[in-house]
Amino acid sequence: MDSMLLLHLMAQIFPQKIRAIYIDHQLQDQSAEWAEVVATQAAILNIPYIIQKVQIANGNLEAQARQARYQAYQQHLQENEILLLAHHQQDQAETVILRLLSGTGVDGLAAMQAIDYRKDMTIWRPFLDLTREQIALWAVQLEVKYIDDPMNYDTHYDRVWCREALWPFLTGRFPKMQQALSRTSYLMQDASEILEEVLKDDWQYSGSADYLDLTKLSELSFARQRQLLSAWMKGQGQYRPAFEMVERLRTEVIESKSDAQAALHWNQFYYVRYQNILYRLSRQVYLAETLNPVDAELEHSFKLEEKWQGAAGLFHVEYKKIGLSHSLLNKKLKIIRRQGGEKIHLYGRVGQWPLKKAIQEAHILPWLRHTIQILVLDNVMLGVFTPKGFWLAQSPYCEEGGWQPDLISHSCNLVNGEYSYGDSSEL
Repeated sequence: MDSMLLLHLMAQIFPQKIRAIYIDHQLQDQSAEWAEVVATQAAILNIPYIIQKVQIANGNLEAQARQARYQAYQQHLQENEILLLAHHQQDQAETVILRLLSGTGVDGLAAMQAIDYRKDMTIWRPFLDLTREQIALWAVQLEVKYIDDPMNYDTHYDRVWCREALWPFLTGRFPKMQQALSRTSYLMQDASEILEEVLKDDWQYSGSADYLDLTKLSELSFARQRQLLSAWMKGQGQYRPAFEMVERLRTEVIESKSDAQAALHWNQFYYVRYQNILYRLSRQVYLAETLNPVDAELEHSFKLEEKWQGAAGLFHVEYKKIGLSHSLLNKKLKIIRRQGGEKIHLYGRVGQWPLKKAIQEAHILPWLRHTIQILVLDNVMLGVFTPKGFWLAQSPYCEEGGWQPDLISHSCNLVNGEYSYGDSSEL
């Protein structure tokens, strides 16, 4: 009823500027017939329309149906278009109740906004301050034909149970409950906006989308820490993590021993701590050693001014004050994967020391260490390719005015998790 009324009104107000979309969830045998009703009404109103069937994934039916519905909206929305939805005041009040019962915070109790700016769409809900009774009366006056979905009376679903069972009981005691809950949502929207301003400052002070400085985080009050962690984990997503997930991040990762290498997996990301920094890593980055294994050994003949793609990044071969002998250019050299236990005599330093210690001293992140490769000739270490650059090793092949590979870009992006490494090539 509410959606069909919205269609009729918008056809009168914006006759040349609207399109209609019907999402067929295929949950009812009559859903195809309902699609025909929508198509007929849209044709009568001379409104272009879309009938979109969607598949509902397993899990919570209400949540999965909502996700499929919004994905379909996003698929069909064109640039500069606004999505209009017919949510009304009781829908808003029901949302507040259900979110309160789920243990939500300020953002959840803010519920739906009349104008909702999202990263992928803008939503307008013009009926949000209207009651169901007002909408029903309006629909009768305009003689709007609509479909009565039997699922709207199936109390197996939480929202329907709230509407059909809980709602009459509560309004019998609190007749103005709907208006009060709607007002609460507006107050929570104000509070959410203020909280967002505080979070923005805390976020900029403590880190970025990829990491948080735990020393700076600890300077904030406990409440601000929890809010920042929740917002940071949400990132560009639509929903914040559950309260319990934020607590797990704190207890299992942040408060873990520095050498524990603990990780928490949530919503396609891994949260890990290294020293006093908390990182958010994509699956591709965190599991790169398994997903993108480095060759145990390969050969390459280096040329001046070429670009060579190693596991740690893209290197440019160029002249240096001190470097490798020109006699090694155009000669096949071996590049082997680090095995552990190697020692290196870094050029300009006294004596050999474990490569592992050099890696630790350079603060190379643990999940990037598998990209380290060693350049050798006849079992002589010439240098090491690392995410921090090429380390020249002291050897008989060092000379003034020689050449070195210089790191010009990394293979790994912490946000996107993009890797591009393997055999060498001239680019």
